[in-house]
Amino acid sequence: MNTKYWAAFSSIEELDSTFVQRLYNYFGDIERAYNASERDLEQIEGLSINKADEFLVKRDKTNPDKVFEEIENRGINVLTFDDSRYPYMLSQIHNPPMVLYYKGDLLGCNLEKTVAFVGSRKASQNGRDSVRSIITELGNTDICIVSGLAEGIDSVSHRSAIDNNLKTIGVIASGFDFKYPASNRDLYEKLEHGFGAVVTEYYPTFEPVKFRFPQRNRIVTGLSYGTVVGEAAIKSGALISANLTLEQGRELMCIPGSINNKNTEGVYKLLKNGATMVTSGEDILNALNWEIKCPEKEQKAIPEKYSQICDLVSVEPKGFDEIQAQTGIETNELLNLLTMMELEGYIEQDEGDRYKIL
Repeated sequence: MNTKYWAAFSSIEELDSTFVQRLYNYFGDIERAYNASERDLEQIEGLSINKADEFLVKRDKTNPDKVFEEIENRGINVLTFDDSRYPYMLSQIHNPPMVLYYKGDLLGCNLEKTVAFVGSRKASQNGRDSVRSIITELGNTDICIVSGLAEGIDSVSHRSAIDNNLKTIGVIASGFDFKYPASNRDLYEKLEHGFGAVVTEYYPTFEPVKFRFPQRNRIVTGLSYGTVVGEAAIKSGALISANLTLEQGRELMCIPGSINNKNTEGVYKLLKNGATMVTSGEDILNALNWEIKCPEKEQKAIPEKYSQICDLVSVEPKGFDEIQAQTGIETNELLNLLTMMELEGYIEQDEGDRYKIL
């Protein structure tokens, strides 16, 4: 069984996927690559001598059977680079992961219609709402949403996908012994049990250390036909993902936001440099040339007594005092109207006790 040799390679933290790929390409067989002698390695043009020596030392302390047993004991699935089921789009990037560890139904996701959503961990309410709205428009199709299971835009993307009957893949920057951030533990559970999959290139014991997050990003974008940037500061992980998207020859799309938000500075820079502007689910379909008919959203008729308030909060969320100042409605009457509108599903309160249209 060759899988144990792929896993043994991946269990050595000092090795990266480029080293393993070079050995695999040279020998044409992962078992031969793993058992190569020092003399064999010396024949590989351009291979780092120090890296080869490090591999030989670590290999002597690694038991492939034990490595694979640890994976099986944790209930983790393994997909290797030489497997015909390995995601095609990911195989085409410059530095594809040699092993994908996953929980959930990765192969049940439609890997031919994948789109990534990336953005700030400290996303604004407007940014979250925009991502949620766009993904809602893609609901009930076979599109698969890919993101990084971080806070902010990532978690909103995964949750919106689940809420709208879409499969979603979360790519993490550690092994499965860690669930980071802790606030997304429920998302891990949902993706592992029916809503998609959690994926990583890292052996179960590898920690979520800082340098692994940018490496993780290449898998998020590499799995996808295009990437949508929700919010991104000038210096951010989302901009790293944007650059990776372009390097991989994929479609880069951006959601415009408030010009006064620091987290949209990177977005507008990308738009000025030619990224596709996205304000709806249809924009994504057009950019990726996907012929999918999204179900039309049923428009709820708004009673005349609610129309003035709905018009106000449809532009942006407003607080009670703002609504009263602009409508002149008496306090008790306005309280009753807002309560009834919430109960009947016309508006809802977001962060900061502000009302927004549904």
